[in-house]
Amino acid sequence: MAELVFFSGTMDCGKSTLALQMEHNHRARGREGIIFTKNDRAGAAVISSRLGLSREAVEVTDELDFWELVIAQTAHGREIHYVICDESQFYEPEQIEQLARVVDECDIDVYAFGIMADFRTQLFPGSKRLIELADRLQVPQVEALCWCGRGATHNARVVDGHMVIEGEQVVVGDVAGETAHAVEYEVLCRRHYMRRMTSAAARLQSGSADILPFDLGLCPLPSAPMGDTSSGQ
Repeated sequence: MAELVFFSGTMDCGKSTLALQMEHNHRARGREGIIFTKNDRAGAAVISSRLGLSREAVEVTDELDFWELVIAQTAHGREIHYVICDESQFYEPEQIEQLARVVDECDIDVYAFGIMADFRTQLFPGSKRLIELADRLQVPQVEALCWCGRGATHNARVVDGHMVIEGEQVVVGDVAGETAHAVEYEVLCRRHYMRRMTSAAARLQSGSADILPFDLGLCPLPSAPMGDTSSGQ
């Protein structure tokens, strides 16, 4: 039975690398498929990983209809065994429904890869619909790490060196010079996301350019509310 599988995690957990590896494995066994992407940091119509791997792909626009595209391809005699969708958090909810239809009515496996929540910790519309419709949700085995060494759970947006929690949901990172301000992203554990403590902010607070990677003492715990005299027992 074909499945719609959503591989989701923070940045730096190897989603695009896994998508490229999966595509290679299927192709090496003589299977035919289509790979898609949207807003990849390397540019249009390409899947790229931070390890330097890349592959040409079909760029997804808001108007693209996955169902119609797959039907048109098969109608012209092309055999399709799988569909790989990178950066699926950027897809429209209706496009996720089209992918589910491809699975159910064409018996074609669809593997979607993407970030679940944005820099404000809010679900991307495409990811939300994938959570609702996917047969399986999977977390890549590679664990992304916060600067402190804990497992990273949140994606932080950094503009001109400062973490921000407001702004447009979609701004492609690692593109200094292409926007009015230098936009970068950093993965953080929940503790340091809530404290707005990026690696740069931690270095400033420590007064040293070289921060110990596991020094969690740099961030004091929040003060207790006024009047809170409970002992915790």
